[in-house]
Amino acid sequence: MSEQREYDVAIIGGGPAGLAAALYTARDRFRTVVLDKMLPGGQINDTDRIENYPGHIKISGPDLVARMVEQCTNFGAEIRQLAEVTGIERLDDRRCVIGIGDEGERIAARSVILTPGSRYRHLGVQGEEEFRSAGAGVSYCGTCDAPFFEGKTVVSVGGGNTALEETIHLAKFAAKVYLVHRRREFRGDAVLVEELKDLIERGGNIELVLDTIVTSIEGEKRVGYVRTKDLRTAAEGRIDCDGVFVFIGTVPNTDFLRGFVELDETGHIQCDPWCLCTSQRGVFTAGDCRVGNVAQLATACGDGVAAAMRVKRYLKDPGWWKSLDIAPKAPLAMER
Repeated sequence: MSEQREYDVAIIGGGPAGLAAALYTARDRFRTVVLDKMLPGGQINDTDRIENYPGHIKISGPDLVARMVEQCTNFGAEIRQLAEVTGIERLDDRRCVIGIGDEGERIAARSVILTPGSRYRHLGVQGEEEFRSAGAGVSYCGTCDAPFFEGKTVVSVGGGNTALEETIHLAKFAAKVYLVHRRREFRGDAVLVEELKDLIERGGNIELVLDTIVTSIEGEKRVGYVRTKDLRTAAEGRIDCDGVFVFIGTVPNTDFLRGFVELDETGHIQCDPWCLCTSQRGVFTAGDCRVGNVAQLATACGDGVAAAMRVKRYLKDPGWWKSLDIAPKAPLAMER
């Protein structure tokens, strides 16, 4: 252990949740390190304009990340990029050891906050990555980007709860929304399906394109149309549009955590919703990677702050929660 660096808090993932957590733990003078396998910021780096983050009328994702990083480092947090965590294991009763990269580097931490985030599930069709990376009409968040398509025509893809909710939201801004779904029936909750169909029956601006998939996204510099395929007849089609919204789920970046903390069937980290503790003593979680997240920038930051406050209490008294009448019964791992 003498050759390993030791921290009070190791935060795994440098997205908004991780950076918010680092700001608070560093301000409390805990020795803090943030480890990110790529660059700090996560998905927010791909967002050209943010208009729904409190206090900012409009700011780009990279600019907001730069400010968050500066805040963290000003208070002493160490932020490491290209530092992929390959595994975590319990070192002893009070510490975890974290493996980094392929060179065998290991660090120890008295507490850990897991914020590896998630990634949007992509269609994997021609043009998707090109228009996404250029901010030219492909989006995965209607709540974030619907206002940019006011009065325009968009294609929404998916059939689950998120797709239904976001399509209904898109219809408040866009002049026309085509909802493309690969099946005849939707997988979303019945109440959402009923709301969608009621909106259509009342003359709404949503048109269903069922039993159909998007095969490519095309256009000149920006999205101009999508090509489709009817799965029943194999007939090919085209929908002219100004944007494409993809709502086919997210994938949490938690593969490296299997066997260390409990995950649900989708790979999201199981945690107590009150104290954000996981199945491992002294290990907390925040943001899009956890069960019950709502996948928004503001809530990810709030999650990170909450996790940091729980860590503060834990480092001062690992059994602090036992003395509270409102403490949940779920985090049995805290007793280990």
